[in-house]
Amino acid sequence: MTQAEKAQAFHALHRKADPLVLYNIWDAGSARAVAAAGAKAIATGSWSVAASQGYEDGEKIPLDRLMRTAKQIAASVELPVSIDFEGGYAKAPEFIADNAAKLIAAGAVGCNFEDRIVGGDGLYSQEDQAHRIAAIRAVADETGIPFFINARTDVFLQSDAADHASKMKEATDRCDVYAEAGASGLFVPGLVDADLIARMCEHTALPVNAYMKDGAPSIAEMAKLGVARISHGPSPYREAMRALTDRAKGVYGG
Repeated sequence: MTQAEKAQAFHALHRKADPLVLYNIWDAGSARAVAAAGAKAIATGSWSVAASQGYEDGEKIPLDRLMRTAKQIAASVELPVSIDFEGGYAKAPEFIADNAAKLIAAGAVGCNFEDRIVGGDGLYSQEDQAHRIAAIRAVADETGIPFFINARTDVFLQSDAADHASKMKEATDRCDVYAEAGASGLFVPGLVDADLIARMCEHTALPVNAYMKDGAPSIAEMAKLGVARISHGPSPYREAMRALTDRAKGVYGG
């Protein structure tokens, strides 16, 4: 498939009640392993990509290294590849657009793009984040690639679970604004309450991306709630590193 065809296929995999399950990877080797297991698409997790190269999360891995990794991953598999782009490595929309163009040139057909202020406090205003999303959409449209912008809101990550119900209005407002700006999907990490997940899915026509973590509904339960995409975040990397450490202990007698 061409890159555009992969992007179209990636869009089609996002179906309410029949979610795309992503077991997040961090390099070409892990991408091939997950592809061999039967994955329909490949997606990185920023924490895992950074950790695998000795960096902390939060855009600490240099942009050129991220682009090199993205290119290696995209070239290593025949599946659609989405890259966790964090905050796009810039604040201003014009610089976001430049970086997104590089990501598309590396072979990605989609990205996660978050509204938290990386390296700062809180979230971008809805208006500012909309401009940033629109910049990615504009540069993607120029390439002819139907790039999947998975707009992530950290409304729930930056609040206690007990307060999540009271945060739904802000989350749904952000969802609407981001959709208008050109987002393809909405990612709500931190939200694990089944009723609230269902409300989010009912609110928007955008595919909703939920996150597997302790306390979250199962994959089958999320499907029933209307979730269209499920991510595993850094868990696959952490599990792989624990397994490696355990095997090494057996070798060294630890």
